[in-house]
Parts: sequence; structure tokens; C-alpha cells
Amino acid sequence: MAYKLFGANVSPFVRKCRAYLAEKGIAYEHESVNPFQPPSFYRQISPLGRIPALLDGDRPVADSTAICLYLERCNPTPALYPADNYEYAQALWLEEYVDSGLLPVAGPMVFRPLVLGPVAMNQPLTKEIKENALEVVENQIAPMWDYLERQLGGNEFFVGGQVSIADIAVASGHVNLWHGGVDPDPAHWPKLSAFLTRMWARPSFKALIAEEQRPWNRREEVAAV
Repeated sequence: MAYKLFGANVSPFVRKCRAYLAEKGIAYEHESVNPFQPPSFYRQISPLGRIPALLDGDRPVADSTAICLYLERCNPTPALYPADNYEYAQALWLEEYVDSGLLPVAGPMVFRPLVLGPVAMNQPLTKEIKENALEVVENQIAPMWDYLERQLGGNEFFVGGQVSIADIAVASGHVNLWHGGVDPDPAHWPKLSAFLTRMWARPSFKALIAEEQRPWNRREEVAAV
């Protein structure tokens, strides 16, 4: 059956699923959906109206975590979830740490004022807005970077010695911060910074980030304020 994924690419949850599909080598169709103005049919496949959602033929699957787990069951190789039980749990936890810990802060309090507001809402980027966002980074996101730095340690990947859903989730969640000119300082978080550079250079992420450069990347504008 043919897969069809719905959702705007700049969503870290949609990006996570698309990067996952690319790492798997799974063919799919992508239809961009604005969650604030979804098409009339959309709640039939995503009852909460959120993105992403997947259609496998006529069978809907909603939520990025459920989508990736479903696709893993349908397409078990190459495996993107560890075989070891504890490593499997750790991969799920790191995905959750990003999805429910990092992103609820980074999205509304950093990405929205620095990127979404100027691009989609005609809200000018002021010095005060930038300073408020950077204060959130320093006080709330930096401790999360500390945790991720410790979890990564000296390893290339977070869990199991190979790329997994944990790595995809971490890398996807940080693209939105990068669009806003926010990066883990390599002097303070060298392992996390190098990890993101490696992940974003993979074909699965490189192509998606290239799609998003216009209009979402605002690094130069943020730096100029």
C-alpha cells in the first residue's frame, strides 16, 4: 500500500517522520497541511487536528511517535529502534524528552517569536523579543542541552551504537532552533554540537533542511537585531 504523510515540513514532528522515512528508504507522498487551517477532511485522519498524520492506503495513523512505531512494525529493516530491551526504552525516552520536554519550550517561546511571528504573522522582530527568547534559551533550554550532552557522552549516536529514533528526534527538534539562529555553543556543548552537524549532513536531513531555507531560516535577520 502507498503511504501518504500530511503536515507542514517546518513542524519538527513532521520533519521527524520524513527523516525517519528517508532513513528507512520508504517511498511516500507528502501533502503539506497547515494545522491552523486544515482541510475539511483532516480530522477524519487526525482526530485532534494535529500534524503529522499518515494514511497507509485507507488506514489512518495519527501522532509522530505512533507513525514511526507503526512504520517500524511494517518495515522492520533497517531497524531504527534498538533490539536490546533497555536500549529500546532509552530511545523511546529520548524521543519523549525532545517531543514533550524541549519542543514545548523551544516552539512557542523561541521559534515562534524569532521565526514564525516575522514570517507568518507580520510581527516585527525587535531587540526585546530577541532578548526574551535568548533568556528562555539560557534558563530553560541550556539545562536540557546539558542533559543531552551527558547522555551522548563520547558516542556517535545516543543509543545502541547506530542511528535510531532517538537521534532522529533530537536532530529534528533542533532544526527549528537553528532557523532562529540558536545553536548549542560548541565551546560549552561540543558533543551535542558535533552530533547535530553530523546528523544534519545525512541525506535524510540535508534535503529537508534545504526545503525549509525559504522562508523559514531567519539566522541573518536575528543576528542583525
